[in-house]
Amino acid sequence: MSATEKKLSKNEGLKEDSNFLRGTILEGLADTSTGAISEADTQLTKFHGIYMQDDRDVRSERRNKKLERAYSFMVRVRVPGGVCTPTQWLAMDKLSDDYANHTLKLTTRQAFQFHGIIKSNLKRSIRAINDVLLDTIAACGDVNRNVMCNPNPEQSEVHAEVLKVAQELSDHLTPKTSAYHEIWLDGEKTISSEPDEEPIYGKTYLPRKFKIVIAVPPSNDVDLFAHDLGLIAIIEDGKLVGFNFTVGGGMGMTHNNKATYPRLGELLGFVKPEDVLKVAESIVTTQRDFGDRSDRKHARLKYTLDDRGLDWFRGEVESRSGIKLGEARPYTFERTGDRYGWVEGINGTSNLTLFVQNGRVRDDRELKMKTALREIAKIHDGDFRLTANQNLVIGAISADKRPQIEKILAEYKLDKCFDRPGIRLNSMACVALPTCGLALAESERYLPDLIGELETVVEEAGLGQDEIVIRMTGCPNGCARPYLGEIGLVGRSPGKYNLYLGAGFDGSRLNKLYKENVKEGEIVSVLKPIIESYAKHREEGEHFGDFTIRQDYVKPVKVSKTDWWAAN
Repeated sequence: MSATEKKLSKNEGLKEDSNFLRGTILEGLADTSTGAISEADTQLTKFHGIYMQDDRDVRSERRNKKLERAYSFMVRVRVPGGVCTPTQWLAMDKLSDDYANHTLKLTTRQAFQFHGIIKSNLKRSIRAINDVLLDTIAACGDVNRNVMCNPNPEQSEVHAEVLKVAQELSDHLTPKTSAYHEIWLDGEKTISSEPDEEPIYGKTYLPRKFKIVIAVPPSNDVDLFAHDLGLIAIIEDGKLVGFNFTVGGGMGMTHNNKATYPRLGELLGFVKPEDVLKVAESIVTTQRDFGDRSDRKHARLKYTLDDRGLDWFRGEVESRSGIKLGEARPYTFERTGDRYGWVEGINGTSNLTLFVQNGRVRDDRELKMKTALREIAKIHDGDFRLTANQNLVIGAISADKRPQIEKILAEYKLDKCFDRPGIRLNSMACVALPTCGLALAESERYLPDLIGELETVVEEAGLGQDEIVIRMTGCPNGCARPYLGEIGLVGRSPGKYNLYLGAGFDGSRLNKLYKENVKEGEIVSVLKPIIESYAKHREEGEHFGDFTIRQDYVKPVKVSKTDWWAAN
């Protein structure tokens, strides 16, 4: 190694030696002496959509009893475009009861997530997923992950076209290794002197994860600018004519490490529909070849863009694809939230968007949501659409099924589930404790209670129906996209959060740190005077994030690399 060469990260060696993501996963599954798998295989199973976790609530108790940690696995199911059939919904519902913790988690990336699956049930779970034509491959890992798209666009007539593009991108960028079928589905091993090939990824795949979304203006419900690659659907005279491509978005950062920061994507250019796959592949391979493989904290596409520049990147993509990108075309985004309630679709169908608190579909004493959705799935002849805000659209409801579905909704009290204050309907939280190994503080278990306190504040201020975007994560990695919340709360340590303000309501501006290490009991008292001032002094049509900047609570973030960490 020359003096100028950097040492590759440990993960690069794991991928190189994994025999295209096989490692010793099969041997680890066969080992009944432990509920865990090896450290190396823990990294490789991510490419198969699986994270090893343990119940952190009982760590100390088990350690004191000299017991192994309470290991289990999180399994993430890809749902390209967020659309699944009623049959698939029923299968996911059953799997959650048979092998997981009896709940369905709808993720911020339009995927299903299961928690609490023990090692001996992993293969059974993935086979059940495969039986209904879904999979978990590439739901995690250093590859392109679940491709998202707007589930309930105002331009309903283009939804099928946009969904098809999302599914084609997903298929095209799915790893080609046969390891997934060999390990989880007992597929035949390749009998050949030639090893597997990954024509797009190569033996070591990407430097880090890669995320793609498609938005249909004026809705930016997928938070387009937060992702490595974004496609903005351009509609002219009611027809989809192509996409504006954006590149370089990403949410993750590390506390106290100013070399890391969230970043919004930039406009790269306009791409015709027939060129989407070729240009997207060229963007992926450019990141494959030029992304940082020595420092995983500097390995996302956003850092490649900042290191080399947008013009250089565009030139490289055009050279690889052989396609000259056009000038980006005009578009307008208005909001990042979901359209709740009944929305008329096309061909006499309807769509119904339900609020799902933090994406957790469960039955509890107050609301039997899981049971209600199961009963709906039994009769529904349309589809289910997972939103990027962790909510659910019962889609393409036929006119003859709507009365039956309305009856079930009323019986289980789901017909009013979206009759909530605007701050709750625009909230999101990551899973965090007790299962996420990265969590520094609570998120999913705490945010509903915090919002309950804030609802009192906003209602007393006369803002009960006003939409204020609030997001919380238990660590700085940004799974619930907290840096695009008008109020963002990011865990620092148990019971303490960094508070961010000032994001754009349309998802086009990051928020900025307002106060560090705010204790749980102090969050409401810190926010209350700001909310009250907003109610008294806001301008006509002014959103909360814009107000906090105009009133100089925080400075606007224009260039992430220089502005985001700068003092207010």
